[in-house]
Amino acid sequence: MAGIGGSLLLVALCGICTFLTSISLSAIATNGAMKGGGPYYLIGRALGPEVGVSIGLCFFLGNAVAGALYVLGAVETFLKAVPAAGIFRETVSQVNGTAVAQPIQSPSSHDLQIYGIVVTIILCFIVFGGVKMINRVAPAFLIPVLFSLICIFLGVILARKDHPAEGVTGLSLETIKENWSSDYQKTNAAGIPETDGSVTWDFNSLVGLFFPAVTGIMAGSNRSSSLKDTQRSIPVGTLAATLVTSAMYLVSVVLFGAVASREKLLTDRLLTATIAWPFPSLIKIGIILSTMGAALQSLTGAPRLLAAIANDDILPILNYFKTTDTSEPHAATFFTAFLCIGCVIIGNLDLITPTVTMFFLLCYTGVNLSCFLLDLLDAPSWRPRWKFHHWSLSLVGALLCVVIMFLISWSFTVVSLALASLIYKYVGIKGKAGDWGDGFKSAYFQLALRSLRSLGANQVHPKNWYPIPLVFCRPWGKLPENVPCHPKLADFANCMKKKGRGMSIFVSILDGDYHECAEDAKAACKQLSTYIDYKNCEGVAEIVVAPNMSEGFRGIIQTMGLGNLKPNIVVMRYPEIWRRENLTEIPATFVGIINDCIVANKAVVIVKGLDEWPNEYQKQYGTIDLYWIVRDGGLMLLLSQLLLTKESFESCKIQVFCIAEEDADAEGLKADVKKFLYDLRMQAEVFVITMKWDAQTDGGSPQDESLEAFTSAQQRIDDYLIQMKSAAERDTTPLMADGKTVIVNEKQVEKFLYTTLKLNSTILRYSRMASVVLVSLPPPPLNHPAYFYMEYMDLLLENVPRILLVRGYRRDVVTLFT
Repeated sequence: MAGIGGSLLLVALCGICTFLTSISLSAIATNGAMKGGGPYYLIGRALGPEVGVSIGLCFFLGNAVAGALYVLGAVETFLKAVPAAGIFRETVSQVNGTAVAQPIQSPSSHDLQIYGIVVTIILCFIVFGGVKMINRVAPAFLIPVLFSLICIFLGVILARKDHPAEGVTGLSLETIKENWSSDYQKTNAAGIPETDGSVTWDFNSLVGLFFPAVTGIMAGSNRSSSLKDTQRSIPVGTLAATLVTSAMYLVSVVLFGAVASREKLLTDRLLTATIAWPFPSLIKIGIILSTMGAALQSLTGAPRLLAAIANDDILPILNYFKTTDTSEPHAATFFTAFLCIGCVIIGNLDLITPTVTMFFLLCYTGVNLSCFLLDLLDAPSWRPRWKFHHWSLSLVGALLCVVIMFLISWSFTVVSLALASLIYKYVGIKGKAGDWGDGFKSAYFQLALRSLRSLGANQVHPKNWYPIPLVFCRPWGKLPENVPCHPKLADFANCMKKKGRGMSIFVSILDGDYHECAEDAKAACKQLSTYIDYKNCEGVAEIVVAPNMSEGFRGIIQTMGLGNLKPNIVVMRYPEIWRRENLTEIPATFVGIINDCIVANKAVVIVKGLDEWPNEYQKQYGTIDLYWIVRDGGLMLLLSQLLLTKESFESCKIQVFCIAEEDADAEGLKADVKKFLYDLRMQAEVFVITMKWDAQTDGGSPQDESLEAFTSAQQRIDDYLIQMKSAAERDTTPLMADGKTVIVNEKQVEKFLYTTLKLNSTILRYSRMASVVLVSLPPPPLNHPAYFYMEYMDLLLENVPRILLVRGYRRDVVTLFT
C-alpha cells in the first residue's frame, strides 16, 4: 500500500529508532554488572524505581501481548498451508482491480483462537523446561528460518524463469516504477482489501503494523540473568541483529516491489511461498517456526521481567511472582500465559499490533532517556565500556520514539501513557522506597549545586526572601522517650512557610565528647529525620556534639547552611520551666543564644505557649495581634500573613498596635501605618496606643494580675541582688553573675520592670482574647545578669497564653514595589 518509496521510508524510520535505542542500551548495559530484568533493570537504576516499575510493567504487558501476536501469525500461516486443518471455513470474495473476481481464503477467527490456545500451551511447556531446554530447542527454530530466507531470495532472482505465477513479473524496472508510489486502500477486519472495508490504512497506521518486526532488540537483555558476559553479549548481539535485519528489510522492500504487481502483493498473503525456490513449502514451515520462536522469546523474557520487578520488593502486590536466583519463574510464566491466551482469544492481528507497538516504544523511550540523562550528567560512576554513544543520539532516539507513538495513534499513545502514569502513581503511593543511585538523584544534586552558585553570596532581594527557620529542638526540660523534638515545633515551623514550601533545619545539641558520642549523634539524627517526615515538614535534621549547649549553638549559628541557603530565623521555645529547673544555667544559656543571634545577624522567634499551639484541624476565630514597637524589617507583618495562609488561622483577622510616646501625633502615625500596610498588600486594622515609658509615670491603670506579677518580680530581683552582694563581700570580688562581672544600676532595673509591666498590661487589656500575639523581642540589656532578663521576660509574658516574641535583623523582608 505504501509503495516502495513509502516502505523504504517506513523501514528506515523504524530501523533508525531501534538502532539509536540499541546504542543507548549498549552504553547502559556496559556500565557495570547487570542482574535480571533487562530493560527494567537498566531504566530503574537510571530513572528511579517508580519510572522503572511503571515502564517495566508496560514492557512486560507488551511482551505478553506480543507472544499472542506471534502465535496468531504462526497459526494463520499453518491454516493457509493446510486448509483442511480448519474446523470452521470462511471464504471472502473480493474484486482486486482485475476483470475477474478472485476468491480469497481467509482463516476463521474461531480456528485462530482454538489453535492459538493449543500452541500457547505447548510453548509454555517448553518454557517450563527452563533456559537449557529453550537453548536446545532454539536451533530447531533458527535453521529452517535461515534455509527459507535463502529460498525466498533465490526465488526472487529466478522469478518468471521457473513456473511463473500470475502477477509475478520477475525483477523489473517497470514493476518498480508502478509500485514506487503509494496506493492506500480500505480492508476488512481480516486485512483483505475491500472497497468499503471497515479499516482505513495510511502511512501512520502502517508504521504501527510494521513496528513489531523491529521489537526483538530486547531479546538479549530480557535474558540478562542467563548471559555469561552481559557487557559483551548485549552490545554485540543487539547491534548486529539490528543492522542485519534492517538491511534485510530494506533489500526485501526493493526486491518484492520489483518482482510482483501491486494486485499480487495485496492479495497473495503468502507471496514469499509462491515465489520461493526450490522448496516453496519450506517457507510456510519457516514462517511458522520463526513466529513460534519469537513467541517463545516473549514467553521466556516476559516472566523473567515480571519476576525481576517482584524480586526488587518495590510493590508488595507482586510478591507472588518472586523467585530465587536459581529457580524458574513458574508463577510469572502462568500469568504471562494467561494474558497471552486472553489476547489470542481476541484473534485479530491488526488490533493487537498497535498495542504491542506502544508498549515497546514506551520502553525504548525509557532506555534512551536513561542514557541521555546519565550521559548529560556524566557522574564519576558513568564509565561505560561501550564508547560509541552521545547524549544527543539518545535524545534524538527518545524523541523519535515519541513521534512514532503519535504517528501510529494518538489515542493508543494517550492510553499507554495514562497506564504508565497510573502505575507510576500507584508505585509512589504503595511502593517501598528504594535508593538505587538513579540519575534523577544525580540531576537533583547538579541542579542544587548550580542553583546555589547562581544565588551567590549577596543579600537576597526582599521579593525573593524566604524564611529558612533554624528550629532549635533542644528542650528546656525533658521530653518523652523516643520523641526527639517538641511535637508542636514542627507544626509551628510549617506555619512559617507559604503553602508548605521552604526548608527548615531542625538542630539539636548532644552534650559530650565528639569521639565518644559520634554514633549516638548519628542515631539521634536518624530519629529526628524520621520524626520530621512523620510530621510532614519539609526539612533536614542535624545533630551537633558539643561540651555544652552554649558552645554547640555558637558553632551551629556560624557554620550551618551554604551561601544564601543559610538559616535566617532562629526558632525556639520559651523556657517556661526555668524557675523550677535551674535558676542559673537556663537563663545564662537562653540569653547567650539571643545575643549570639544578634551578633550573627539572625532573626529570632521565641514561642511561648507551644503546648497549646493549634494543629491544622483546630480552627481559630479570634485575631492575630501585632505589637509593633521597634523596626524589624517587616518580619512580624510577614509572619502574620504566613499564619493566615494556614487552615487553622485563615478565619482570623490581623490587628496592628503601634506603641507611641504620649506627645506623638497619633492620628498621623496611624495614617502612615495604614498607607504602609496598603502598599504592602496587607489587610489589617491599625490602633495607636500612646504611653509614657517613664518609670515614675503611671501609664494607664495596670491590670491587677500585672501588678501582682510586678511586685513578685521586684521582690525576687531584690533577693537575688542581696545574694550577689553578700557573695561579692565574702569573696572580696566585684559583683559576679553567669561567670562575668556585672554592674547593676538599680534605677535602670526598676525602669525595665515598669516598662514590661506597662506593655504586659496593654496586651492584657487589648488582646486577652487574641488567637496569637506577636510582640517585639527586647534585646538583653548590657551588664544585667541573665536572671534579671528572665524576670523581665516573665513579667512581659505574664497571663498571655500564646505569644510570639519576634526580633528582626538588619534588612527588609518585605517590599512596597512590584
